[in-house]
Amino acid sequence: MKKLSDMILLGDQRLYEVCEPIEKSELPLVTEWVADLDNVMKEIRIRYNFGRAIAAPQLGIMKRLIYMNIEKPVVLINPKFTYMSDEKFELWDDCMSFPNLLVKVKRHKKVTIKYLDENWESQEWELENDLSELLQHEYDHLNGILCTMRAIDLKSFKWR
Repeated sequence: MKKLSDMILLGDQRLYEVCEPIEKSELPLVTEWVADLDNVMKEIRIRYNFGRAIAAPQLGIMKRLIYMNIEKPVVLINPKFTYMSDEKFELWDDCMSFPNLLVKVKRHKKVTIKYLDENWESQEWELENDLSELLQHEYDHLNGILCTMRAIDLKSFKWR
């Protein structure tokens, strides 16, 4: 079982890698990966008082997998945005891979994402505002993009 100490931190080159799609034959591994993601997210919540979703590469699992748990657990396998609104909004973004740093970014106000669930069934989800931002942040991790790379300007950083 992975722990908070297994979290990949800012500066680790793996955070800048594009993740590989999950193959159906790897579905049994997804259960184990999700358990690890859930465990580390719970530790982040206890230690830093935030954390609603986590991407697999943050634990060195270089696969296209996002785990979110707000009201209930949601597993997103091989997610892909099918719609992103032109309208954007600004916010201070945080990240478990650099938990004390906040970065001001612009995100799309509304998005639609298609993905496979833990039963390998196709799902589609429309999100807006904070959930839209959250999924954009996690999706970026799958493509080796950090919110630091999306900062509005050179003054868009502050300590929590």
